[in-house]
Amino acid sequence: MSAESEQVLDKAAQGVIAPVAVPVPGVMPEPPAPVPNRQKFLRQIELIDRVAAYDPTVDEAMLNRAYVYAMKMHGAQLRASGDPYFAHPIEVAGILTDYKLDAAAIATALLHDTIEDTPATREEIAAKFGEDVASMVEGVTKLTRLELQSEYTKSSENLRKFILAISKDIRVLLVKLADRLHNMRTLHFVAPEKRERISRETLEVYAPLARSIGCNRFATELEDLAFSFINPLAHQAIIHRLEEMRAEKGATIAAIARDVAAKLEKQGISAKVMGREKSPYSIWKKLQRKSVGFAQLSDIYAFRVVVNSVEECYRALGIIHRTWPCVQERFKDFISTPKSNNYKSLHTTVVGHKGTRIELQIRTEEMDRVAEEGVAAHWGYKNQAYGFDEEAATRDGGRNPMNSLRNIVNIVENGGDSEDWVEHAKMEMYLDQVFVFSPKGRLISLPRGAMPLDFAFAVHTQVGETAIGCLINGEHKPLRTVLQNGDQVEILTGLESRVNQDWFSLTVTGKARSAIRRHLRQREAGDFIKLGRTAVERAAAQVEKALKDISWRPAFERFNVTSEDDLFELVGRGKIFPAKVLEAIFPGLKLPMMLTTDTLTRIRDGAGGAAFVRGSALRESQTVLFSKCCYPVPGDRIVGIVEDDGVHVHSIECENLEALEEMDGEKDRWIDLHWTLNAEKNTLSVARLRVNMQNKPGVLGQACTLIGEAKGNIVNISISNKPMDFLDVDFDIEVLDARHITNISAALRTSPMIESVDRVRG
Repeated sequence: MSAESEQVLDKAAQGVIAPVAVPVPGVMPEPPAPVPNRQKFLRQIELIDRVAAYDPTVDEAMLNRAYVYAMKMHGAQLRASGDPYFAHPIEVAGILTDYKLDAAAIATALLHDTIEDTPATREEIAAKFGEDVASMVEGVTKLTRLELQSEYTKSSENLRKFILAISKDIRVLLVKLADRLHNMRTLHFVAPEKRERISRETLEVYAPLARSIGCNRFATELEDLAFSFINPLAHQAIIHRLEEMRAEKGATIAAIARDVAAKLEKQGISAKVMGREKSPYSIWKKLQRKSVGFAQLSDIYAFRVVVNSVEECYRALGIIHRTWPCVQERFKDFISTPKSNNYKSLHTTVVGHKGTRIELQIRTEEMDRVAEEGVAAHWGYKNQAYGFDEEAATRDGGRNPMNSLRNIVNIVENGGDSEDWVEHAKMEMYLDQVFVFSPKGRLISLPRGAMPLDFAFAVHTQVGETAIGCLINGEHKPLRTVLQNGDQVEILTGLESRVNQDWFSLTVTGKARSAIRRHLRQREAGDFIKLGRTAVERAAAQVEKALKDISWRPAFERFNVTSEDDLFELVGRGKIFPAKVLEAIFPGLKLPMMLTTDTLTRIRDGAGGAAFVRGSALRESQTVLFSKCCYPVPGDRIVGIVEDDGVHVHSIECENLEALEEMDGEKDRWIDLHWTLNAEKNTLSVARLRVNMQNKPGVLGQACTLIGEAKGNIVNISISNKPMDFLDVDFDIEVLDARHITNISAALRTSPMIESVDRVRG
């Protein structure tokens, strides 16, 4: 080792351990984001001792070689923080020891950056540490290289390769999660322009993957760290409110925990009862889902009751229900029917002292560990070897958490060739589960909110495509019926496919939506080819270029297509701008500014509106106008109303539509519409929010700041009720889509000065 390397080692050894947060009595908060400080990395003997504590048979010599090899290979490399680079793989290995992973996984963590960042080769690692370690290091390296691809590379293809790689060995995913976690803990050292991109990737890919295999401890910290960088104002606002609640309710929470424990102890059950605080990001998601303020959230705190056996779980439940009234529809039994990631627990809500709602999760020690660590909780001894024990994971009715990952892989392999499947895969990772039965008794898990068509596509794609109706528990039910736990579902099928655009509103699973979109794409390909060809021809006409007898090969090579139809279809779908096609086939061509603008287009009235909505009854000659009474934006369900001057697009929730519904003959003027891909990907729209806020100095400015932080552009403000204690303020805001306006609404609700936030739809 060089003298320079030794100096770096000595310097790193003098690092400071980050301060530890002091807990509030009676409350066990989710792990907070670490304080930005340099960490003292694990010494070689400390790392070995950690592994030996849970695996006495560990190959210490191999881990020693891996530790020294990593330090030697990374040498004097430094991280953005100024710490020696080898401190990073050592910390990643340390994170995995908390999950008690096997020696091969720990060695992989130590070596995971050597192939990418040092002269080390796969062959050398295989010779020194074995094929198992070399294969995993190569897998992690491939994932890292996907992250470093240029912006031109499609993110969907990156995620596809990522998911297929981790499906081969779950340890590759666990190493990558630990790698991402340590990177997120030190993200404040990274350039500001990179933080948001890395945080969004963490929030949209890594945290959901962690949760899909049950690693909730990983997921919670990843989510909160990413949230703190993406929306620091909202994160700080929630943290501040939580601190206030701890000071106000800490004693009450401790008293409730003691009371529950005492009631169980009196009946002969020894239990640990802990108050558990929701994480800032989970609170933020709830503010997004519900149109309520922070103060109206009733489940900021829940209580975890840990007992010794499954039998005691049910006994404890009975004692609690006999002591306090149970809230109807708030009981869930995830012990008899575990979640797809093998989560087991009894959930119930009771009404306690002074009408306070108390949420409880009742589980055993083993269930508690699986709930936090997921698939990582199943590492242990089997046949005198230490490793993943699949038999233990599925014991007592458990579900192998790897199955949820296999479902995502299935979507990747069959989801088509566009970015659309990415959303379906993410949807599969995010949603909770319900369990239903086929007529033959086959148990099928589906996301919560699933409907019969989701069940049909889960059985088989052909069953889904030919579905014409359903029987639920033996009764004919509409296809929009939401399935409940324990339902028996039978799908009635026809001879031909009935798939249509409306089926998207009848499905929630990624698999079903992927199959529907693939079917519709095959049917609509001709329309998109025609639209794309027309767009390119019009663009060429504006620069006085003829497309007859030209070579399309340069465009084929640039956009990786094999035919004119493929090229024009991508243009028609909004994937490629016509100007980019002209640049490829006419090198050096100077294009007018209007053709070279790749920025977002504002949805507008007039003939251009036809590029943003589609409908089977919409004619090309009809003018499309966007209603200013309900401000429809991409993501809203929409309908067209035929007027003398054209087709007016309304949100399906527009209040003005009620009057039309009551008038005879007016239904003939209605046209079913949906947004085009062009509108969903490349537009800005105006939405209106009505905010009821306290009439105090600075509140309006605070609201404007929150909107700006959520990347909303205010184009108009109007105020009413000026003399009152509260103001009604209408904000007209430029947004990307319905999800964007939902995020802005949630951001506003974090302010204690804001009473309510509602979308204006008429």
